Amino acid sequence: MKKADIGLIGLAVMGENLVMNMESKGFTVAVFNRTTSKVDAFVEGRAAGKNIIGCHSLQELVDNLEKPRKVFMMVKAGSAVDSMIDQLLPLLEDGDILIDGGNSHFPDTIRRTEYVESKGKLYVGTGVSGGEEGALKGPSMMPGGSPAAWPHVKPIFQAICAKVEDGSPCCDWVGENGAGHFVKTDRDHPGHPGIQGH
Repeated sequence: MKKADIGLIGLAVMGENLVMNMESKGFTVAVFNRTTSKVDAFVEGRAAGKNIIGCHSLQELVDNLEKPRKVFMMVKAGSAVDSMIDQLLPLLEDGDILIDGGNSHFPDTIRRTEYVESKGKLYVGTGVSGGEEGALKGPSMMPGGSPAAWPHVKPIFQAICAKVEDGSPCCDWVGENGAGHFVKTDRDHPGHPGIQGH
């Protein structure tokens, strides 16, 4: 079986919708959820017959990914992200890419980028705007973090995000460290940089 272009962890509505969006643009997606019954329900239901690989462990997810591996985490902001990073790092190889698509606070993203890079991996913190419908039909995305990761994630991110009238994608690299999450924070709360929404 063909390996997946990207893996996604966290099958809440946003995560599921992003997976469906990526698959509809021609990407194969491996999925994992801590409650594995959600993986089975998704793969047998909404994702039936699509290029979506259900995985019952992080190891299985990692084993199903093309290199450099790209792992998109849609888990609750805060300690759950740090816990997931610590579980994934030993399973990954140098140059693999961790992506945080949750509403993380940008100082956390700066800290995590430094930490993940110190382990030889790459880190992207991306704002994802547009809510559940945007995730399915085309979000606006604001990625930042390890610059070396951008060429690897750019084709996927720009394929799935919304397009403006001239066809250019609502997604571009916004800078290093926590820039992606900072830009989303500032956009959602103009005049209140650093206040985390939702």
